[in-house]
Amino acid sequence: MVRMGAVPLQRTNGIAAASERRVTLLGATGSIGTSTINLLKRQPDRYPVEAVTGGRNAAALAQLACELGAQFAAIADPAAYPVLKEALAGTGIQTGAGEAAVIEAARRPADWVIAAITGAAGLKPTIAAAQRGAIVALANKECLVCAGAAFMRTAAATGATVLPVDSEHNAIFQALSAGPREAVRRIILTASGGPFRDWPLARIRNASIDEALKHPNWSMGPKITIDSATMMNKGLEIIEAHHLFDLAPDEIDVLIHPQSIVHGMVEFTDGSVVAQLGPPDMRVPIAHCLAWPHRIQGANRLRFDQMINLTFQEPDFARFPALRLASEALRAGAGAPTVLNAANEVAVTEFLGRRLRFCDIAALVEATLDSSASHGLLGEPDNMEEALTLDHHARRLAQDLLPEIAAKTI
Repeated sequence: MVRMGAVPLQRTNGIAAASERRVTLLGATGSIGTSTINLLKRQPDRYPVEAVTGGRNAAALAQLACELGAQFAAIADPAAYPVLKEALAGTGIQTGAGEAAVIEAARRPADWVIAAITGAAGLKPTIAAAQRGAIVALANKECLVCAGAAFMRTAAATGATVLPVDSEHNAIFQALSAGPREAVRRIILTASGGPFRDWPLARIRNASIDEALKHPNWSMGPKITIDSATMMNKGLEIIEAHHLFDLAPDEIDVLIHPQSIVHGMVEFTDGSVVAQLGPPDMRVPIAHCLAWPHRIQGANRLRFDQMINLTFQEPDFARFPALRLASEALRAGAGAPTVLNAANEVAVTEFLGRRLRFCDIAALVEATLDSSASHGLLGEPDNMEEALTLDHHARRLAQDLLPEIAAKTI
């Protein structure tokens, strides 16, 4: 998964540390960006910032660019550009707007790029960073779900290093170091179960937006929080793990673990199971990727004396049909994961816009997959352009199916 390159060492107070690493933040104003910035501010001399990007909040992006001493700031929404330009006038920080500007940020000379733009909008800038051989700290699920084979081929061809930021994949990455690949029997991704893990099925079907956004363990953006409530996020992570670690579907399992302390496990052929533990804080995996292959101070330490118990259980597909759909999409392969992701993005947006019920999210995704199959739209995308074309077709199809799904009664 990663290209193991030599990183020069320095000594700081007797602790081995990597030399300076210039960084770019794609998605600086989101939750992952905020956690990353918290770490960067602790060691600004070690991690100078090349570029930052944001979606629509130009004022927040401008403030971050100044605080971090960035060389370039790009806002994805062109309508927000006047605010960014005015806020950074006279600072010497270059600015840009629109998709081309965000891609330019990814192409600028940073050693390490965190890909934290949510959704398919993150594909082009993330692939741009990989194309120049950067270290890509991957927090965007959609790159691997929409075009995993093409993305990993690009990274291998350019010598890019891909490091997983998702807490579960980062845990697997760390645990895999305990043995050779041929000795791996399976990996286990853990899931909190979200806010509805103990709810009756009938109540889940009509869950409100506010209820779905109340995650019991993690503080995340709205899209990924809804994905956690449906457990689509875990389904997307299964697909990601397939590409990141070159695993067959039968080698990837999921367990509900409400405490969010064990983030992932690797079971080896000798019966050993190696797990990675940590507090439910995204600064832990981000810190691991930021300093890799070394270590830096991350989040608060895990308090073992405060752990009364750790529990695990099998996921219920009746309660979480989105997890079933994702597993089926991985087994179907080709373009099914791309369609799955596109339809889910549409469904989550419509739910947040109060145009779909919670139970309709998985229903719209399933209908879009079925319709795509009947229209012959599930071919394997050979490159990022083909993946984006399929993504576009799937979104349009999901929108066409929306009235029918929304009109159905339970």
